[in-house]
Amino acid sequence: MVDPRAGTPAEPQDLVDLDALAAAYYDRVPDPEDPAQQVSFGTSGHRGSSLDTAFNEAHILATTQAIVEYRAQAGIDGPLLLARDTHALSLPAWQSALEVLIGNDVVTLVDTEDGFTPTPAVSHAILRLNGLGAHGQVDGIVVTPSHNPPRDGGFKYNPPNGGPAGSDVTGWVQDRANTLLRDGLRGVRRATTGEARGRAQTYDFLTHYVNDLGSVLDMEAIARAGVRIGADPLGGASVAYWGRIGEQYGLDLTVVNPAVDPQWGFMTLDHDAKIRMDCSSPYAMASLVSQRDHFDIATGNDADADRHGIVTPDAGLMNPNHFLAVAIAYLTEHRGWDAAAGVGKTVVSSSMIDRVVADAGRALYEVPVGFKWFVDPLISGSVVFGGEESAGASFLRRDGSVWTTDKDGIILALLASEIQAVTGRSPSQHYVGLTARHGDPAYARVDSPATRDQKARLGALDPSAITATELAGDPITRILSHAPGNDAPLGGIKVETADAWFAARPSGTEDVYKIYAESFRGADHLAEVQEAARATVDAALT
Repeated sequence: MVDPRAGTPAEPQDLVDLDALAAAYYDRVPDPEDPAQQVSFGTSGHRGSSLDTAFNEAHILATTQAIVEYRAQAGIDGPLLLARDTHALSLPAWQSALEVLIGNDVVTLVDTEDGFTPTPAVSHAILRLNGLGAHGQVDGIVVTPSHNPPRDGGFKYNPPNGGPAGSDVTGWVQDRANTLLRDGLRGVRRATTGEARGRAQTYDFLTHYVNDLGSVLDMEAIARAGVRIGADPLGGASVAYWGRIGEQYGLDLTVVNPAVDPQWGFMTLDHDAKIRMDCSSPYAMASLVSQRDHFDIATGNDADADRHGIVTPDAGLMNPNHFLAVAIAYLTEHRGWDAAAGVGKTVVSSSMIDRVVADAGRALYEVPVGFKWFVDPLISGSVVFGGEESAGASFLRRDGSVWTTDKDGIILALLASEIQAVTGRSPSQHYVGLTARHGDPAYARVDSPATRDQKARLGALDPSAITATELAGDPITRILSHAPGNDAPLGGIKVETADAWFAARPSGTEDVYKIYAESFRGADHLAEVQEAARATVDAALT
């Protein structure tokens, strides 16, 4: 259900009280026996609000100490990169983490200008420093809740492979952090604020990242074509990056909104009337979409710039699945990558990608939700591209070597301009061409109520529990509980026919399960697929 205020400017009553947020961070002490107040790593780290006693100083002290202990037992002996985005809770959490790192004598590198740092710049830095081989193993922490509302904080760990930590790592860190919480933080070593600041070393994230962009994109083609670019950082960590990119590469680039405001008072409200920096949402992106005729390509990033939103004059904001398909089609044609390398997607991404990848003569590498599954394949070069339905992706350098192993919303945004420059057509026009060749799918995600017990059973559901033989009138061709690409568990189920599919996964935060569905036979058939999906899953859970 879309709130009537969705897409309208935020009003004073929508803004978070920054003083209350900061005070709660320091004053509220979590109950280590309350699951809602424990450290809990999801697909992108620990997230929560200090106002809910879910993201407070104790959480960060314990989690950082746990990371210190993990890296010691894993033999990670190099510097740790510590970065943050523009959320209000990011600075105090960054400071808390720094004090623990220095208190444990971990060499810690922070931004040279004490600025904001996008997640992809951290991944790029980890891979670059580890490639130089003179520092020992380097890893990183990014203090960010990504696109979450201004009241939230987030804390995620990237090991030496540069990507999101796997569940084996996050599970260990989470359990150790909660043990430290239960023990009153007695195992935490911490330096003073002054000592921590004084002993921190620096790294120029921005310069190294921006200087290297020509290795992954045809920046000269974008400049020669004079593509008019509007880049909206949405008040996030990419704000200084876009200005530097435009200047350094001679682009016709306008930073649409250079403001940084931890309340995000300039945003338009998301579908539920909350402020959320979701660059894939037409409601959160409404102000940029309204300016689409001023630019050939307009782009947005979320607060840590690991996601991208692409706006064109002819289509407005592109559906994330549509742009992923276009990006894959373009890159596999215009890069001289190893023909034997595959293309990665998550199981809940559009099947248009399957058809594009097959048309390109490449293998499809289909994995569960979570970018961590693309880390090793990108490093090895066994996949050239990894993308997920929530507007996150990365791809290889032009020479076929790894660029980042975390999502990079900046290069995906710039790729839209490269596509425009090289082909003379917008990404949305390219997508129309793909639909003429492969069909025009209808895709949507909806939620259905579920108890905690039902969610647990859905997460472990076996294909044999699905007794239906048809889906919306068509024979079921395949039922999956594990991903075809790497045989990792989906944490749910996927049911396919020749022209449609649905996937059901339990929500980690709400009493619902998520139904992703798609049909190549139009919106009416998609509605039938969704209804059949509910009935099929409910029957399997009873």
